Amino acid sequence: MSEQSSDRAPHHSPLHIFISTGEVSGDLQGSYLAQALYRQAKLQGVPLAISGLGGQRMAAAGAKLVGDTTPIGAVGILEALPYLIPNLRVQRCAKAFFKSHHVDLTIFLDYMGPNLAFGKFLYKHFPDLATAYYIAPQQWVWAFSKKDTQWLIRIADIMVAAFPQEAEYYHRFGANVSYFGHPLVDQLAQRPSRRTARKQLGMPDDALLITLLPASRKQELTYVLPTVLAAASHIQAVMPRAQFLVPVSTAELRSRLAQDLAQTSLNAHLIDGGSQSAIAAADLVLNKSGTVNLEVALMEVPQVVIYRLNPITARLVYYLLNFRVPFISPVNLLVNKSVVPEFVQWEATPATIAEAGLKLLQNETARAAVHAGYGEMRQEMGEPGVCDRVAKHLLDFAIARQSADAS
Repeated sequence: MSEQSSDRAPHHSPLHIFISTGEVSGDLQGSYLAQALYRQAKLQGVPLAISGLGGQRMAAAGAKLVGDTTPIGAVGILEALPYLIPNLRVQRCAKAFFKSHHVDLTIFLDYMGPNLAFGKFLYKHFPDLATAYYIAPQQWVWAFSKKDTQWLIRIADIMVAAFPQEAEYYHRFGANVSYFGHPLVDQLAQRPSRRTARKQLGMPDDALLITLLPASRKQELTYVLPTVLAAASHIQAVMPRAQFLVPVSTAELRSRLAQDLAQTSLNAHLIDGGSQSAIAAADLVLNKSGTVNLEVALMEVPQVVIYRLNPITARLVYYLLNFRVPFISPVNLLVNKSVVPEFVQWEATPATIAEAGLKLLQNETARAAVHAGYGEMRQEMGEPGVCDRVAKHLLDFAIARQSADAS
């Protein structure tokens, strides 16, 4: 008899779904998924309870948190070391939860490292548990070996990709994978206009506004923020009337952002309460690589993408692991060509970033090329309703598995 049948509590209504994710972006996507799952369950008359690992957005969407994973994410080998023990603590709480609660479906959401480790635990100890992977890790871009890809497929009965290339990649490895579009399409279907956003922020229509989005993780305050601020200073030297908007992604980053801004001569304003208005109002965005690049693109704002890691990590990845990728920004990845300028590690110097930004501000042809690329990207992202299509797919799978187990 497996541990799943011997140690877990007997099944009770309602249907119980567990979502496992981490970091700020995962918490946000987890909240969208939880909301959509509750909508679809209501339509089908299915009582539903959601638990999980995530953050306050997921909790606000109705998920009962077993652990908060938003403060403990990092990118890079050395960068992840300080979060190893906190991650292990959260994983220990999750493992204990599964030994004492019945779960009908576990959904891993992005956050590859911890989710892969947690998935291997569930695969070993609860082999009959239904599992799914949503926003499957971008192995088609970042894979160092096929072993991780094979394990991801092994721990997930079904997968849902957020990029069409992602679905094709996992399908080649034999995964039961689906693609319904990118979930950000739903959230930005009704985006604020440039004029409305400027009015909300108290900025005049004729202002030259540049939005800086350098950090959502603590490590980025060290490795990305200084470069972005220096690039902004270069731009201000050429265009003195430029004003800079700096949205605060999480409260814990605010004091460091304010401190570093105070040491510059930038005409900059910290913006609390979300980045959407600050993006929509902008003539240009300088941002770190990540999902935010898609938000900027969907709001039709020209952008420059930057990323830097600990130099030791970068050298290990580049020389020892021989890691090479054509693009890092999801905007460029979606269409497999350079739509927006991106600068990584040694190429990400203040002068080169500023030069690319000034070109987008001063050259109409350059801006038009970016907007044309955004149009191609938008076609790849699918039609609105992505979250509900994904939720229905996952809910139907959970119900089918529940029925099969009961028969």
